[in-house]
Amino acid sequence: MVGRLGARSEVDQGWRKDSRDLCRRPVQVVLLARADPDGREHLHDLRSLRGLHPQGPDSQAPRPASRVTAPALAASPATADAVDWALAAHVARRVAGRDALAGSYLAASLDDDFAEVTAQAEQLVAEHTGLRTVGTARAAVVNRQGWVDANVSSMRHLVGPLTERMGARMLKSPVGGVGRRVAATELGMLLGWFAQRVLGQYDLLVPDDDGNLDDDTVYYVGANVLALEKRFAFRPRDFRLWIAIHEVTHRAQFTAVPWMRDYFLGLVKQALSTVDADPRRVVRAILRAVDELRNGKNPLDEGGIVGLLATDEHRGVLSQVQALMSVLEGHGNRVMNELGRVHVDGQARMANVLHARRRTQGASGLVHKLLGLETKMRQYEVGETFIEAIEREAGSHALDPVWRGPENLPTLDELASPSTWLARVA
Repeated sequence: MVGRLGARSEVDQGWRKDSRDLCRRPVQVVLLARADPDGREHLHDLRSLRGLHPQGPDSQAPRPASRVTAPALAASPATADAVDWALAAHVARRVAGRDALAGSYLAASLDDDFAEVTAQAEQLVAEHTGLRTVGTARAAVVNRQGWVDANVSSMRHLVGPLTERMGARMLKSPVGGVGRRVAATELGMLLGWFAQRVLGQYDLLVPDDDGNLDDDTVYYVGANVLALEKRFAFRPRDFRLWIAIHEVTHRAQFTAVPWMRDYFLGLVKQALSTVDADPRRVVRAILRAVDELRNGKNPLDEGGIVGLLATDEHRGVLSQVQALMSVLEGHGNRVMNELGRVHVDGQARMANVLHARRRTQGASGLVHKLLGLETKMRQYEVGETFIEAIEREAGSHALDPVWRGPENLPTLDELASPSTWLARVA
């Protein structure tokens, strides 16, 4: 998954958003189908994953990455906010449920393996892309509940100004308290759903224990990784390296490119500042959706519910975010697959399996459509197709102008016309 909204292809990635997630956030996330299909274990706690038991042949890594744990979730402050964040986290943990493999001997190998493959991936990515970071990537193997806590912290940091603005309006309503709980429940359900599917995620918005943003940690959801390895008989060491390459690539994009982090956060701030927190906008959006349906259009095609509620100004910012994320996601997939073909045994099968799973979501396909996640999935394909096209025409370093400054980012129109972008930045 790059940051949150936001973690999905060979490694299925996706970005989360709800009615308060009004822009795409980088979230390098890797998804899989739900590991507990009958839902019997939803209400059980997931024990922490610990230790390590070697699986498969050892791979030499240049150095072990340091390990961290997911940040503890702070209690909701007694201030106006449209979301009860503590309740959202509670609901998400319950929905995320427990995976039977979490307490098995197989979990013993996760910590050490991911520490080593993260360091190995960091070196491979730097040599392949030329994007060299200042710090060192740290691997954090968490259970689903730990992933929920990290993501609630990140989402709260990202959309806090907006939800507080909405909360101020809700204070004037006699049902404002109910609204906070409803919003928290909806958000918790969504995060819990993702917690069952995420394999790995890099998020530049998760605060550390001192409240500072931590841009070095890469998260891996151990139980989900084990479930996929077991179901498809993937070699653990190779599959874990493949996941790590993808997440470390996203970290390099945000930490090795000097302007990227501030540019992204600036787009987020701009998008949130243009949002009208007035509930009456929902009514107007519904009327607009009805008109689009009458004209034979699907009102959820562009960005799901969030796109439906966006203003014209907001749509302009969202198009910039979408173009940026298409490039980053496409680049991440491209690097993962190119390095995987050389360094990961069975990479082609892994890619085929997860690509097919992403296209056969079953009932969850409706969730993707409503939330605009289908658009997110298309970003990977659009971005990767764009990069393949420019590299065929201009060589393996064709994307390099992008890293020099935001003015060189392709627009949505240029993503569909790679030669136009090449002519502009030549």
